Amino acid sequence: MDAWAVTRPGPITTGPLERVRRRVPEPKERELLVEVRACAVCRTDLHLAEGDLAPHLPNAVPGHEVVGRVDALGSRVSLFGRGDRIGVAWLASTCGSCAYCLRGDENLCPNSTYTGWDRDGGFARYLTADERFVHPIPEALPDTTAAPLLCAGVIGYRALKRAELPKKGVLGIYGFGASAHLTAQVALARGAKVHVMTRSQRARTLALELGCHSAVGAHDPPPEPLAAAILFAPAGELVPTALRALDRGGTLAVAGIHLSDIPSLDYRQDLFQERTLRSVTANTRSDAREFLDFAAGHQLTVTTTSYPFEYADKALVDLAADRVDGAAVLRA
Repeated sequence: MDAWAVTRPGPITTGPLERVRRRVPEPKERELLVEVRACAVCRTDLHLAEGDLAPHLPNAVPGHEVVGRVDALGSRVSLFGRGDRIGVAWLASTCGSCAYCLRGDENLCPNSTYTGWDRDGGFARYLTADERFVHPIPEALPDTTAAPLLCAGVIGYRALKRAELPKKGVLGIYGFGASAHLTAQVALARGAKVHVMTRSQRARTLALELGCHSAVGAHDPPPEPLAAAILFAPAGELVPTALRALDRGGTLAVAGIHLSDIPSLDYRQDLFQERTLRSVTANTRSDAREFLDFAAGHQLTVTTTSYPFEYADKALVDLAADRVDGAAVLRA
């Protein structure tokens, strides 16, 4: 089968993603063989290709926002059947027995594994996935619409929970790509005011079209103090900027697996008055179920830029250059 693999991590301009030929994988006991119909392209895939994230396996196949059909079943599969339409997300497995798993924080499991990092992902014609960690996809959602919901949507949803936005509060969003444009719509649907700070003029235009109350440059101050903020841009220099924009008692959630270095913080100016800085680490299956249920009940506008499978490398280059509106999606 055709696949795209990270053969030599480095700057995206050096071509770290290479098209390769692989054998179609065979599903193990509790695994499904999935024929990939669409796979959204996440900034995490870019971090893996460029070496910001150390590879967990050689020549890894990225991609963890996969919509496909079950093509074959492992010997002990009981939850799905051939032909079922499913989504494969970032969280690929957990131990199920550590203190974190038992208290409902499986995203913190020390033995967790991840699609497209610890096991080959959806930049391929087929992949395998543990049936306990995949999600049914409603037939009403087109493949390219559903794919970004599986990470961009779910991680944004968890980041919104971590930010502890008060009911009808004021939310600031820093960076406005695939995840942020979905998170903004969730917050707006719940009655929040949303202000967007991002360097891309195209992203600012999209934010206003989606109903956000303002959209300015990444380092510009919002028009009013923020009750909560989410940093989606992988830019550590924005952390002090976002903290200073918070009202007293506000929370900033950093929603990325990779972040450049954070400059020194001024305690009185940045953290005092009970401001909170917290991170977001992956998501739980419960988060995914909650968000997919929410998405099914609300007509979210999923803005996508579609690429043929053969142009996965171009999709990553465009993502790095901020030339993607919403989410980039590879289609079969």
